[in-house]
Amino acid sequence: MRVTIERSNLLKSLNHVHRVVERRNTIPILSNVLLEADSGELQLKATDLDLEIFEKAPAMIEQAGTTTVPAHMLYDIVRKLPDGSEVMLAVDEDGTTMKVTAGRSRFTLQILPASDFPDITAGEFSHSFRIPASNLGGLIEQTQFAISTEETRYYLNGIYLHSVEDDGKLMLRAVATDGHRLARSQMEAPSGSEGMPGIIIPRKAVGEIQKLVEDPDATVTVELSDTKIRISVDNVILTSKLIDGTFPDYNRVIPAANDKELRLDRATFSGAVDRVSTISSERGRAVKMQLSDSQLVLTVNNPDSGSATEELPVSYDSGDLEIGFNSRYLLDISNQLSSEETIFMLADPGSPTLIRDSDGSDTIYVLMPMRV
Repeated sequence: MRVTIERSNLLKSLNHVHRVVERRNTIPILSNVLLEADSGELQLKATDLDLEIFEKAPAMIEQAGTTTVPAHMLYDIVRKLPDGSEVMLAVDEDGTTMKVTAGRSRFTLQILPASDFPDITAGEFSHSFRIPASNLGGLIEQTQFAISTEETRYYLNGIYLHSVEDDGKLMLRAVATDGHRLARSQMEAPSGSEGMPGIIIPRKAVGEIQKLVEDPDATVTVELSDTKIRISVDNVILTSKLIDGTFPDYNRVIPAANDKELRLDRATFSGAVDRVSTISSERGRAVKMQLSDSQLVLTVNNPDSGSATEELPVSYDSGDLEIGFNSRYLLDISNQLSSEETIFMLADPGSPTLIRDSDGSDTIYVLMPMRV
């Protein structure tokens, strides 16, 4: 194999694929990126056996061929090369090393045979649809912060994506929860998603998809089966195994009868919560909300360091109420909301609270209270 490629093109492709490769691997081939040179392009592929990314970049092919080299090593070399340089990749005749040459820089990397590289992309996809990158990015952005990191409840370690009928319309809905908070976002279902299986996209795949949909003008092709998802954007194809589990019936925890409405300015509230929580400890992040007519008092008590309070004018006339929340969770949700005014629908100090924008957005958040 002998290839010449512009540094910027190679770096862009390696930037996508090298992130999938774990820094520590017990299987040596999984530390490598598969390089295949043919028909005027260099194809790159990396996998961790659960997730695979494939990308192609234009290149000058002097000699077609296939090999694998350490992914992070190659990425670090190309990243440190000067802008505008041409990179030559050439496998030695004995087939054990690859030379990387750019200007006066020369590197020799150990290679492993391409025949050892695993392929996870086999299998049929039952559903396929196209969706604007901005829409898919929005669904992920508004829900991914609530993904659970608790490995024992593995079925919560991702975003639940499914189609559902809501108000007579078919919607594509994303849900994530860690048991303390729940995020639900939806959009009108794109053509082709009807009857799709409900799938749980793993946290690592969610992070990679989020990076692939950064260009809001791009269009994404989504292909699904019961066990895999494939995302295609421009020259990049990401394939991931899905979480094999049953997502809980989240509708049961979304309150429908909360009758105490609190309206407040989102930015003012967020700033106040951030200020009073300065005094809280890492262990206890509880902030107490005391509600009375048109007034909210935020209080944090920390036996080790002191206390803090702040008063805010709000729109509320449903009787006195004291309720506690994790301040970090309040700020996470507040950061996802977009309208100037935020609505809290409350019931009592022990029941979940519904939080949403005042502009009629399709995104809602549910937050469990804390004892304070």
